[in-house]
Amino acid sequence: MPRAFAPFCAAAIAPAREVFQFEDLEVNRVSHEVRRAGRAVELSPKEYALLEFLLRNPGHPVTRAAIIEEVWRIHGNSITNVVDVYINYLRRKIDTGADHPPYPNHPWVGYQIGGNHRGG
Repeated sequence: MPRAFAPFCAAAIAPAREVFQFEDLEVNRVSHEVRRAGRAVELSPKEYALLEFLLRNPGHPVTRAAIIEEVWRIHGNSITNVVDVYINYLRRKIDTGADHPPYPNHPWVGYQIGGNHRGG
């Protein structure tokens, strides 16, 4: 195999991370358990899919369109606030008693987990 393709092949066969962790937020991809500061958090399947998608893109803003395509499997130009509604669901469930939300919003862009953005 040519050396130029080695990084791509390694990425293709690398095992997926079983546990995502950001600060005190932990998501187990095998059991679908979510914990914040050691406290179990119950999420709906869509809430879980949204949180996992954000965790797969740490430190990078993810557009609402990308979230809708990945989580809801809707393609094309959809004007909807469903992403904002589900982010609010996550905030109510995950941020209870927390000092700051792990997923700031980027006005007119989308959301991210991690990074240096400060917002709300």
